[in-house]
Amino acid sequence: MERLVILGGGESGVGAALLGKKHGFDVFVSDGGPLREKYKEVLVQNEIEWEENQHSGDVILGADVVVKSPGISDTAKLVMQLKSNDISVISEIEFASKFTNSNIIGITGSNGKTTTTSLLHHILSASGMSIGIAGNIGHSFAKQVVENSYKNYVLELSSFQLDGIQEFRPNIAIITNITPDHLDRYDNNFENYIKSKFRITLNQTNEDILIYDGDDPVIVDYLSKHKIQSTLVPFSLVKSLEQGAFLDKENIIIKIDNSQTIMPTANLALEGKHNIKNAMAAATVAQLLKIRKHTIRECLENFHGVEHRLEHVLKINKVHYINDSKATNVNATYYALESMESPTVWIVGGEDKGNNYEELYPFINEKVKAIICLGVDNKKLFENFGNMVDIIVETQFMSEAVKIAYKIAEADDNVLLSPACASFDLFKNYEDRGRQFKDAVRQL
Repeated sequence: MERLVILGGGESGVGAALLGKKHGFDVFVSDGGPLREKYKEVLVQNEIEWEENQHSGDVILGADVVVKSPGISDTAKLVMQLKSNDISVISEIEFASKFTNSNIIGITGSNGKTTTTSLLHHILSASGMSIGIAGNIGHSFAKQVVENSYKNYVLELSSFQLDGIQEFRPNIAIITNITPDHLDRYDNNFENYIKSKFRITLNQTNEDILIYDGDDPVIVDYLSKHKIQSTLVPFSLVKSLEQGAFLDKENIIIKIDNSQTIMPTANLALEGKHNIKNAMAAATVAQLLKIRKHTIRECLENFHGVEHRLEHVLKINKVHYINDSKATNVNATYYALESMESPTVWIVGGEDKGNNYEELYPFINEKVKAIICLGVDNKKLFENFGNMVDIIVETQFMSEAVKIAYKIAEADDNVLLSPACASFDLFKNYEDRGRQFKDAVRQL
């Protein structure tokens, strides 16, 4: 019996454990921190061995295959030991894909992947297709392969998940964009991060499709220098395309083979140029899968986005409070500030991942009236923005940040939480940060 060890007992780890058990592996789950009660119960009910708050090296090094949580770095001592012992270390995505013949649509990118994944799932569900949603979103892919076995899956994939693939092959891949992010995990080398994102195409053939942002200089440059087997289908806001999605005045045009769909951008429920691109990517997949044009149009008109991504919370005294907690890098905040059409009180900060804030300067000068730094260490924010606004303050409490914003903001202003940083210095995760923001706004 093959020994399967799973490092990390969260959603993806426990899902992989259930799938391993079903397929006759001897399964052991090891988590360096505490396991949540709901996951302990699942492991106990399924008679799966587990440990928490430690990694028992002797047990783990006896594995035939290891499924690693994306949160554990490849340079962690234990992972390095496993690899030096020639023990295969893979991601839950790789492991689960071995046990399904379903069609897979994989979506990666620095920003927009959650919105694109959710929008595409919304369209395909509305069409009546058998479709699961997993990866960085929803329930574990492995668990769904055990329980539901949908005929199709749409997977949101981080670079960390893609680092752990070997044979994973999506029928359709999307790269929404590539901008510097998580550089702390890639030796502060942007090239390493770019290669990670392109691993989504690693096993694709010319029968598979890569949909990508044809305006993104990083993606275009990589494609010009590397031979990709996939059939390329770009989308663009500035170029007319023979094949793909592009903007013609106020309409999105999608051309696939001899079929064409026209969608007025005015009817999109989601606002902002970046969301036109997200809509293009999702609608291109839908057209490739022969979804009715009416269904595609209807879904683009009634999809209102995902929690913590430019989410309108409340309007108080004519001030709009907007939760963009999911903006964990500079490029995501760039899109948020770009879409602001009134003076903005900006709440920013957290765990900096090697950010370069210069691309935000034009928006700070043009749109931001005050900055509230919400982080343990706000030195870099003061160095970058201290001379650009009249008011810049710092706090380590969300409730205080919102109260300060309430005092500063005037009628028709925006209060925008768009941190451009990870959340782990003060919050459990970006969801916790976003919910605390919403709670604080509701208590004003």
